[in-house]
Formats: sequence, C-alpha cells, structure tokens
Amino acid sequence: MMDWTDRHCRFFHRQLNSGALLYTEMVTTGAVIHGDRDHLLGFDPAEHPVALQLGGSEPEELARTARIGAEYGYDEINLNVGCPSERVQKGSFGACLMKEPELVRDCMAAMREAVDVPVTVKTRIGVDEHDSVEFLHDFVGTVADSGVNTFIIHARKAWLKGLSPKQNREIPPLAYERVHGLRERFPYLRFILNGGLTDAEAVLAELDRVDGVMLGRAAYQNPWILVETGRALSLPVAVSRRAVVEIMADYAAGHIARGGRLQQVARHMLGLFHGCPGAKRWRQMLSQNMHRPDVGPELLQQACPEPAVNGSS
Repeated sequence: MMDWTDRHCRFFHRQLNSGALLYTEMVTTGAVIHGDRDHLLGFDPAEHPVALQLGGSEPEELARTARIGAEYGYDEINLNVGCPSERVQKGSFGACLMKEPELVRDCMAAMREAVDVPVTVKTRIGVDEHDSVEFLHDFVGTVADSGVNTFIIHARKAWLKGLSPKQNREIPPLAYERVHGLRERFPYLRFILNGGLTDAEAVLAELDRVDGVMLGRAAYQNPWILVETGRALSLPVAVSRRAVVEIMADYAAGHIARGGRLQQVARHMLGLFHGCPGAKRWRQMLSQNMHRPDVGPELLQQACPEPAVNGSS
C-alpha cells in the first residue's frame, strides 16, 4: 500500500472499526534509519492497535528498525516478503526474498530478538517458477524456525519480471486452498489470508478456514466493508457514515491548524459512500475542491449526502 495509505488513512479507518489491526504502508529500513522518523513513524494514539510494516533484507538493519518502531509504540512489527515492485526488487527485498528462506529466517530471528512486541511476516504462496506446494511448505517451515508464528499470506504467487504490481494483484490466480493447506500442515502457526476479498460475506466465509483476514485495496476503495465485517464479528463499529464525516471534519480542522491541508485527509475518504445515493456527488465535490488552498473541513460536511431513509448513511 505504498503511496496509498498513511496516518490520516489509518485514523479514518479506525473510526469505522475499533477492533481491526491496522498496518502502515511498507517503510524501508534505510528510510527509518536515515530519514525523518517522526514523519515516517508518527501516528495518533487513536490508531491502536497498529502494526509497522518494514521492507529490508539485512538482519542487523531490520533489528535496529524494529527496535525504533517498538519505541514509537507500534503493537506489532511486520516484514514484507511479498511486494513484487521493481522499486523493491532494486533494494533486494520484498517478494524476491522468497528465494532466500534462510535469510528471511535470520531477519525474523533478529527482529524477534530486538523487540518484545509480536513480529510477523507477510508473503505470497510462491515467486516466479518457485510455486509448488512443497516450496511453500519448505519456505514457511524454514522461516518458522526463527520463532515467528504468524504468517500473512497473499494467496497469489508473484512474478518478478513481466508483470506490473497491479497485474501481480490480478493475473496470477488466487489459490486460497494453498493457505488452507498451510493451516493443516502447520497447526501450531497462525495464517492470515490476503488477496481478492472484496465483500463482507467472502471475508466471513474465509474466517472459518484461517486465523484471520487482511484487507488492502478493498478496504481503501470501499471503507464501509470494515463496518460490515466488524458488525458481523460483534466489534464496535461506526453507527453511520455521517457520524464518521463529523469526526473526520474535526480531525481535519486540527490537521489544518497544524499547517496541513484538507486534501491530505480527504483523499482517503472518497470511497466512504460507495454504493450509496449521493456517492457520485460526494466524490466529485471532494475531488474538485479538496486541493484548493483556501478550503477547510466544511467541505466534508457540504459534500456529505443527505441521510438515507433507512439511516445507513
């Protein structure tokens, strides 16, 4: 979710579902060690529980970065071993690390040694020609030797050459049965399913087969899925979209008072009324006006559709 999510997006999603574990976009070890840490790692306490997702391949650097993340207060540190972008491949991390399971094991062991909070790994079911069940089981078994017990599995393999990151999320076929098989093969580990889930019904069906589900772009494009799934799981969720708009207007006012811009908050909210009457007007008003330097949080309230008869808005 690099270039998609940030702290404002997480604050917004937290208003929808107070029980979901939120993840940062992937942040590289080099950026954390040498960059503006407050900008990269700062977050609102309301975001808890929240996990820091890292990209890197050097055990010592990952241990150092994990320690920094824990000091910032993150509830979990996650290593991304599933991203196939060229930008990530040039840094020799992400999905290409699936070809080096012993290195991933050593990275995870170093991170676990460095922090007291849980350390997890996000990966795929295979990479390039390495896509057999045996390869996946060997990879998970080797990485689990580090002591890590939670694997977030995107149920597609990654092609490192020839496919864009977008195509890598669509063209390699989904194979949920591979993730189900991992749970049977390693009953003492936890497996979180990621990929291709776009509605609450599908999420709830998979929760009978795996230990959890991760939503990425589906939750970004249709944020209300967090409410629908949370409600079905008896988690505290938002009472209405309009109530969320009021909270976010107050949040945006504070952000603007500190020198920020409405667009930095509002851009994450375009899908809030997805599928509702008035959704098109909401998107248009925000898209056409949120970049203006003189616009304030009142735009969110002005663009908000009228309440639906059934109160769902």
